[in-house]
Amino acid sequence: MIDFKEKVAGALAGKIEGLSREEIGQLIELPPSPEMGDFAFPCFRLAKTMRKAPGLIAKELAESLGGEEGQSLFERIESKGGYVNFFILRTALTAEVLSQIQEQKEGFGRSREGEGKKIIVEFSSPNIAKPFHIGHIRSTVIGNAIYKLYDFLGYDTIRINHLGDYGTQFGKMIVAYRRWGSREEVEKAPIKTLLGLYVKFHEEAEKEPSLEDEAREVFKKLEEGSPEEQKLWQWFREESLKEFQRVYEMLDISFDSYAGESFYSDKMDRVTDMLKEKGLLQASQGAEIVDLSQWGMSPALIRKKDGSTLYITRDIAAAIYRKEHYDFDKCIYVVAAQQNLHFQQWFKIIELMGFDWAKDCVHVNFGLVSMEEGTMSTRKGKVIFLEDVLNRAVEKTEEIIREKNVVKENIEEISKQVGIGAVIFQELSNNRIKDYVFSWDKVLNFEGETGPYVQYTHARACSVLKKAGVDYAAGQKLSGEVDMSYITGEAAYQLTKLLYRFPEVIGEAAAKYEPSVLTRHIVDIAQAFNKFYHDEQILSERAEEQKAKLLLTDGVRQVLKNGLGLLGMKAPESM
Repeated sequence: MIDFKEKVAGALAGKIEGLSREEIGQLIELPPSPEMGDFAFPCFRLAKTMRKAPGLIAKELAESLGGEEGQSLFERIESKGGYVNFFILRTALTAEVLSQIQEQKEGFGRSREGEGKKIIVEFSSPNIAKPFHIGHIRSTVIGNAIYKLYDFLGYDTIRINHLGDYGTQFGKMIVAYRRWGSREEVEKAPIKTLLGLYVKFHEEAEKEPSLEDEAREVFKKLEEGSPEEQKLWQWFREESLKEFQRVYEMLDISFDSYAGESFYSDKMDRVTDMLKEKGLLQASQGAEIVDLSQWGMSPALIRKKDGSTLYITRDIAAAIYRKEHYDFDKCIYVVAAQQNLHFQQWFKIIELMGFDWAKDCVHVNFGLVSMEEGTMSTRKGKVIFLEDVLNRAVEKTEEIIREKNVVKENIEEISKQVGIGAVIFQELSNNRIKDYVFSWDKVLNFEGETGPYVQYTHARACSVLKKAGVDYAAGQKLSGEVDMSYITGEAAYQLTKLLYRFPEVIGEAAAKYEPSVLTRHIVDIAQAFNKFYHDEQILSERAEEQKAKLLLTDGVRQVLKNGLGLLGMKAPESM
């Protein structure tokens, strides 16, 4: 696709001394309003070297850019307030972007940027024998979107679900099960039963503190390979995964590896040996630590007094294994901001161990979810199950659809696509680092800048095309001669510019690990299409005009479908 920004930089490069074409390109801006053109070049930086006012420099540049390239590509070039404003020839941009969408279809926005590079995305990572609750949705859907973005950009992308299936909590769970549990109850409702046992353990431990010591001893046996403890632990893991899988199927998310903390249990001695060899491991009150005070961090506890390891040890072992096994170019960890210090500590430790790939480990953090009545607590059993949230969203959507009588067929399937999509979109619509309070009213609000609004707009575009007899589902292309002048009005052109920027937005969202960049963009496209739909008659009596407007409508349909897919959402064809 023609890089119009690069063309602007090229036009300027021959007129400005002291700045390379690349440097000029970095300075080019997108104006805040259509009246200021499609691209703007600020001249303020040139004032010092050229010893002229920015406004005068802009005026002289605009007047000098009347060459062959400018005449064929630009409608006009103006100066205003120290800026040179470039207005792209509307038919040129429209023809370029719509022909590319028709040609590339599902691949529009895809690139070969990541060819030959391998990226690991670790996300979701719930704890075995604990609820898969609403707090887990952030890592799960943010991580899945990041995976999809990088995969779309051509990277060899691997999805890892680093299950929390090890640690002292399993000592607690085993003790609780042996004292108060039954196999029948666990098999009937694994997570809710195990959660009840976990809560009871902490209630009883307040009255009988020795239970904590008993739990630590049991976990130590588990680490040492005791058959009885291993058998119970494995059973808890299998039953938990069955329940987790139901949620993943609802979200249409899968993984390439479920290697959790336990996978690295036999790789810990190597880590501690390496730390000793590097002179990094120190004894501290019977435990072993790495002193990080020189870098403004608290000590990292590597082994407890009883010899058991911690998850920082397992994370170091996991990173080394992944580098050796996958030889990644980047390893992305989608984990809550609560763990910022933890990641800073073990990233620094890996660097101190002499691994230059430490710089390729990236912590993508995000804000926390809290409930309206207060913070969630697994120990107190105060959680909202994610499966319940998704099921309720689907039920509520079906109620709305039946009440409005807007869908005649496949009501249950569309309710599922829209209801689950609403939950996903809300999670991805705001900057990931922001904390938020979970509210049913907000999750199930289908008005405004929401997932259902974007899905509805996609369905509207599909409906227009069906009425016109366009079989887009069969891959029919609206090819041949199209008079682009019919779609150069303001509403149509602003919409086309948003479609043009779609590949750039995908790259930006991936580079920033920020899916909200994409959600905001497809909302903008949906709003712009609805404005175009209301301002202009798409199904015109004039065949040539209708053909041009259908081409734009099909472009919107395809880009919204591609965008929703990258967020992990479906694009219903009727709503």
